[in-house]
Amino acid sequence: MKARVRWIEGVAMMAESESGHALVMDGPPEFGGRNLGVRPMEMLLLGMGGCTQFDVMLILRRARQAVTDCEVELEAKRASSDPKVFTCIHAHFILTGYDLSPRHVERAIALSAKKYCSASIMLGASATLTHDFEIRAAPLPESAPELTDGLDSREPAE
Repeated sequence: MKARVRWIEGVAMMAESESGHALVMDGPPEFGGRNLGVRPMEMLLLGMGGCTQFDVMLILRRARQAVTDCEVELEAKRASSDPKVFTCIHAHFILTGYDLSPRHVERAIALSAKKYCSASIMLGASATLTHDFEIRAAPLPESAPELTDGLDSREPAE
C-alpha cells in the first residue's frame, strides 16, 4: 500500500491514497491550522471506525442478517504528554434492521475486533479497546408485502 501527503500551506496537507482518493488534513488553529480538514489523529480514529464497520457489515450480510443501517460512534482518550497516543477507544455500534439477532451482532463485532480489523488490532497495541452495541428495529416498508405478511393491515394513508 502506498500513500502521499503533500504540504499545502501553514499546517494543511493533501493526502492521496494509492486507490486514487484524496482528502485534506489540517492542524488545529493554535498550531497555525485553518480548520480546512480533519486532524491526522482524527483520521486514525475514523479509519478504525470504517475498518470495523466494513467487517461487521460483511459478516452480518454473510449471516443473512437484514441490516438497513449501521453507525459506529467512537470515543477516544489520548495521553496527556507526547507522544499523545490513544489510551482508550470505545466503539458503540448502532445497527438497524429487520429481526437482527443479538448473537450474530455480538459475534460480528468480536470477530472484527479480534481477528479482521487491522486498524483496531494495531491501535489496540497501545490503547484499551472496548465496544458495545444497540439494535434498532427498522420500520416495515409499506410496499413490501413479503415483510408484512401475517401482520395486521394498516389503513391506507390519505
